[in-house]
Amino acid sequence: MSGERRRHTPIHLSEEELLSKLPAQIGKVKLDYQFYPGKDLYSDGEIEDKILSIVKNAAHVEYPSIIEESRSWPILYHLSSLRGNIVDWLPIKPTDKVLEIGSGCGVITEKLAEKAKSVTCVDLSAKRSRINAYRNQDKDNIEIHVGNFSDIEPSLGEDYDFACMIGVFEYGQSYIHTKTPYEDFLKIMMKHVKKEGCIVIAIENKFGLKYWAGCQEDHAGTYFCGLEGYPEGGSARTFTRPGLEKIFKNCGVKNYSFYYPYPDYKFPTVIYSDRRLPHQGELTDNIRNFDRDRMVLFNEKYVFDGTIQDGLFDVFSNSYLVMIGGEADTCYVKYSNDRAGKYALRTDIVDTPDGRVVRKIPMNEQAAGHIRGMKQAYELLKDRYEGSGLSINACQITGEGYAQFPYEKGVTLEELLDECLERDDMEEFHRLFDRYYELVSYGSEKPVTDYDLIFANILVDGDKWTVIDYEWTMKRQIPPQEIAFRAVYCYVLEEEKRNRLDLDAIMRKLGITEKMADSYRRKEAKFQKQVTGKRMSMGEIRSLIGTYCIEPKTLMEYHLKKILDERIQIYFDNGKGFQEENSCYMPDVYEDESLVCAQIPFDGNVKTLRIDPADCSCMVKILKLDLNGVDVPFQKKFIQTNGKMVKPGCYVFDTQDPNLCIMVSELAMDVENELTIEMEVSPVPKDMAQDMMGAVKRVF
Repeated sequence: MSGERRRHTPIHLSEEELLSKLPAQIGKVKLDYQFYPGKDLYSDGEIEDKILSIVKNAAHVEYPSIIEESRSWPILYHLSSLRGNIVDWLPIKPTDKVLEIGSGCGVITEKLAEKAKSVTCVDLSAKRSRINAYRNQDKDNIEIHVGNFSDIEPSLGEDYDFACMIGVFEYGQSYIHTKTPYEDFLKIMMKHVKKEGCIVIAIENKFGLKYWAGCQEDHAGTYFCGLEGYPEGGSARTFTRPGLEKIFKNCGVKNYSFYYPYPDYKFPTVIYSDRRLPHQGELTDNIRNFDRDRMVLFNEKYVFDGTIQDGLFDVFSNSYLVMIGGEADTCYVKYSNDRAGKYALRTDIVDTPDGRVVRKIPMNEQAAGHIRGMKQAYELLKDRYEGSGLSINACQITGEGYAQFPYEKGVTLEELLDECLERDDMEEFHRLFDRYYELVSYGSEKPVTDYDLIFANILVDGDKWTVIDYEWTMKRQIPPQEIAFRAVYCYVLEEEKRNRLDLDAIMRKLGITEKMADSYRRKEAKFQKQVTGKRMSMGEIRSLIGTYCIEPKTLMEYHLKKILDERIQIYFDNGKGFQEENSCYMPDVYEDESLVCAQIPFDGNVKTLRIDPADCSCMVKILKLDLNGVDVPFQKKFIQTNGKMVKPGCYVFDTQDPNLCIMVSELAMDVENELTIEMEVSPVPKDMAQDMMGAVKRVF
């Protein structure tokens, strides 16, 4: 099983279809149907046939363009290699045996098979298992068991190094039919790993911040149902961290480690741990709803910053990854593999016996050259900035082919500048910026430039300034003001609160004209296309899929205005004039878009009734007006207005506060009275209403 939304509709296969479409081997991948029940019990429908056709006929390198062209959530979910990020960093060795429960269409299987000696898959769907096999047909270390986990489980080995359940554990009650399905599921899995082995669970957090902010629950597809404890039931259950820990305790599990995939486990770009939690300002990529529309109740970035500041991030992380039985040396992972293949890499922070280090690891053979170039970039930049006061974090290339750097302590220049803006200390802001520009300008006559010398890539520790990332070093001269402009441009672009910065003052400080700025922006756009290989970002793909982000505040304001537009206000004059405290609103008086029908009760002390039919310039046509069942004549003696009468009973108003005053004291009244009015109210643009009133003056 996998974590995407599924439709639980049985798909029956004929005997002929079973014989022709259930091969025991596809390419080098083996399939075992010994426990297959003869029908697929869940499916995404016809889209799976399309995915099967794609993996049979298209090469892996074509998947990104197919995803972009399809504009389809299931195709993105089942084909995107970025989903493999969730297991790519795990310490799986080339000698390890891996068990994968709920392997689905094989995107996780693909990554596991690249790392392990063998991968044993279990999945209930024959169609998805064939998709898995076609996708990975060139790998000879995959075997897929098709059928119900409960039927297959007794035949599985008990010597796996890793057992992975990625988006699966939440479905435990669907196929473990006991009073404690999740505990029993975990106990069963524990039987199949070695004593020193590891169970890996990736799952949504029931209290994930995205659900509070307005995302629909991933499995049920309704708002807030997980937060409310799933009152309507359903096949899936997700858990908070304490909820998972309770399950572990009930199973006797003591050795486990929590990790926090961000934005979530489906397409993680960063994986945090308790040893390296996110810093304020890091969690900015929060609109990641691909399959459903969502509300936006608040800015998640700012709320995440608050949880980080108060030590509550683990409570509100959108997803969890738990390693039961072990802990990885890696405490932080950042993926940069949504770019052109030759630039795809992973950045790890690793705790080694000799201390903490940073590693940049190529994600493919193409990117190995890019990684090797970092050593030369270090040497060139070190030479350029020798004696400047700007340190370059040392780089070495290891025998494994990754670049390794010391882990430097300090605060990023970006964070320091943000603090200045927060407390409105522009003097300190400009002092830091001037120091930055002084350092950037040093050695500018030499033919080497770090194009990406942005504020986030500089650590400040007292008087020590260190460049920690110089991936985009170029062997040519680039004017210092261009580098500084790009740093400011990226800084402001990433955060709305930074718009308070006086960019014109900085441009004058740098001596940059608007023409130069336009040129720099065009170069930046060209650079980004080079880095991404013209691939779309996940945000762009989300827009193509067509899901919407709706701000309830806007809807509420619209709805409130609609309510206001569909009510009238009544003032009662007892001889002292019209006063707000002696008025009331009558809602729900609109029979349709323009017809108002109201019965207004009042006592015998009322001298004049004032009716405010709208809060805008308008035309009013009275269709019926009677007091206690007797018609009120359309005469000025009985009806006075702040508009102009076009003809008896028909009035135009050029004011935002139109009103009709009914002189009820001129009419016979009882102790208890009721005025009935029916009128058509049509909004009119103010300038048009003024023209109409002018015309009325000329006529009369």
